[in-house]
Amino acid sequence: MNKVFLIGNVGREPAVRYLDAGVCVAQIELATTERGYQLQNGTRVPDRTEWHTVVFWRKQAEIVEKYVHKGDKLFVQGKIQTRNWTDRQGASHKSIEIMADELELLSPKADSAPGGHVSKENGEERETVKSSNSSGVVTPSDNNGEYPF
Repeated sequence: MNKVFLIGNVGREPAVRYLDAGVCVAQIELATTERGYQLQNGTRVPDRTEWHTVVFWRKQAEIVEKYVHKGDKLFVQGKIQTRNWTDRQGASHKSIEIMADELELLSPKADSAPGGHVSKENGEERETVKSSNSSGVVTPSDNNGEYPF
């Protein structure tokens, strides 16, 4: 799988679900923008915005549910994953998602709640919430191949 690093803004409120086992899953739409520029001949190349679907699991998803809102600026590190499926009407679909490994909240504290930090040590997840104006970093646990979206 390919590792990606994205900095962008959340396009809408996170979609959060809890699976039967109580596992939290959150999905956001993240907009990244490549700034426009001007060529030597004077031609102006406009900004180009891409939208990315990012999926978070367990403690990481709970942090997203509590602290991430539309318009927030985030850093996300993860893996690109392609899913193919057939709906009930028999139509084939394909989606490309980022399965988040790391999340950093970049919005200032005034715009967002304090950053949360989830790390995994010796197979055990730990969560703390930072009280300073620094960002929060979130590392996920294994998603066991489940896809609720």
